[in-house]
Amino acid sequence: MTTPHPDTVALHGWTAVPVDSDAILQGKPYLHKPTPLLAVDIPFPSSDPLVARVQAYAKSQLPRQTFNHSMRVFYWGPHPPPTIPLPPHSLLSPSTLALVSLLHDIGTAPAFLSTTQLSFEFAGALVARDLLLHPSPPVLETIIRHQDLGTRGTITFLGQLIQLATIYDNIGGHPELVHAETKVDVNRVFPRGGWSGCFAATVREEMRLKPWAHSTHLGEREFPEGVEGNELMGEFDGWE
Repeated sequence: MTTPHPDTVALHGWTAVPVDSDAILQGKPYLHKPTPLLAVDIPFPSSDPLVARVQAYAKSQLPRQTFNHSMRVFYWGPHPPPTIPLPPHSLLSPSTLALVSLLHDIGTAPAFLSTTQLSFEFAGALVARDLLLHPSPPVLETIIRHQDLGTRGTITFLGQLIQLATIYDNIGGHPELVHAETKVDVNRVFPRGGWSGCFAATVREEMRLKPWAHSTHLGEREFPEGVEGNELMGEFDGWE
């Protein structure tokens, strides 16, 4: 899946960190001030054949808004790592980050959301396992736990990274983690196209179909309403 490296823990983001992002940030907006980066400054590993295949698959299965969200998650990713005090973060494989970004919401695709009783994160991990043709543990665990927000316990570094990127994109969480110029440029390259309404509708549909869904732990009303009320991204939501 990725270039061999002796430190597979750092390479695939297995280091344990607090699941509570506020504990990591120590009450601050960031631990290291973000610098402006354009999307072109953040190389996407499209030369990796597996990433290219998964990207094509995600694009074919996901609505445009969800696919663009998945791509934005990858580009938000290079910003949160400096907020997590882990010297090896620079070793994290771009391919691993790309694969989990592309597949973290694959379980919400029309082909899967209503065809299983599993919560979409768990269903998505099974889809990813079959697609990747091997267990790919860091990707699968992160897909399963990317909505496992809380204040107790730990999560993998990769899992925390995806959580930070998704709550930033979905509800405007920790808005200071990404430089304002980067926020504008990534939304320009991968426009939202009404993402807030699209994702809120998907969350409500899953809760209707599966009242036991894991998404309910974020609040049956609070979660979709928080997505719809994302003030940080409001000005970009209509960009096509």
